[in-house]
Amino acid sequence: MRYSLTHRNHYKYEGAVSVSHHLARLAPRFLPGQRCPWHIIEVKPEPVGRSLHNDVYGNETAYFECEGAHTELEVTARSLVEVFPIKLPPPESTPAWESIVLASSADKLTLSTEAGAFRFGSPMVPLGEEFADYARPDFTPGRPILQAAMAFMKRVFDECDFDPKATDVATPVADVLLKKAGVCQDFAHLMLACLRSLGLPARYVSGYLETLPPPGQKRLVGADASHAWVSVFCGEETGWVDCDPTNNILPSERHITVAWGRDFSDVSPLRGVTLGAGGQSLTVEVDVEPID
Repeated sequence: MRYSLTHRNHYKYEGAVSVSHHLARLAPRFLPGQRCPWHIIEVKPEPVGRSLHNDVYGNETAYFECEGAHTELEVTARSLVEVFPIKLPPPESTPAWESIVLASSADKLTLSTEAGAFRFGSPMVPLGEEFADYARPDFTPGRPILQAAMAFMKRVFDECDFDPKATDVATPVADVLLKKAGVCQDFAHLMLACLRSLGLPARYVSGYLETLPPPGQKRLVGADASHAWVSVFCGEETGWVDCDPTNNILPSERHITVAWGRDFSDVSPLRGVTLGAGGQSLTVEVDVEPID
């Protein structure tokens, strides 16, 4: 699949901003199943300085700074993305989940111990026995890792309600486990907390999902949204496998990967510091348009 991707953030400030510094992670990654031949970020007002670098997780990060009084900021990312299907092994053929725990915590450098950096708690994803207990019914002794991860993904999907009013961006994952309600960010954080509490490496993935309009209706421009899911390390032969607990699917051609990290705090699409703003409002428009 080929997509024309547009992500627009529009800030309105209560007072005039004199100086602002921002980091944007909006460029789709280059992966075995994904290419981004073209990407650009447009900023209004025009920045006085800008640069590009890759963060510690390899995510392309754009820095820009604006000077001079302004009451609005508009950041528009445009990309051409190509996504290809990836063939995965049968879930039952992947290693036992306990072997992943042992290999990722060994004392020599391997692909498994490198992945093990994602088995620890993080600012928005703490570890806890309550999370491990919630996952254990699906992680029975000797069960293949991908089979267990898919079963747990399905249980999160079945037992948790999608409710944008139940949480906000700062809701603790312990509250999500208690309420069994939230949005894609919450379900990703919950799945991460449970997997990591069992000792398994798992990372937070941010990106986009092509949404399909109801039958007979036209797709609405700008009505798509950012999305979040989880990637689970399934051994050195299989590598990382994405799991989307919000939709109970293994992401494929309709998912576009932008960035990954320990949790949302590592991959926020746009963050910054402003001087003199006061309050602010934000409007976000995302358009994922398939190209024939």
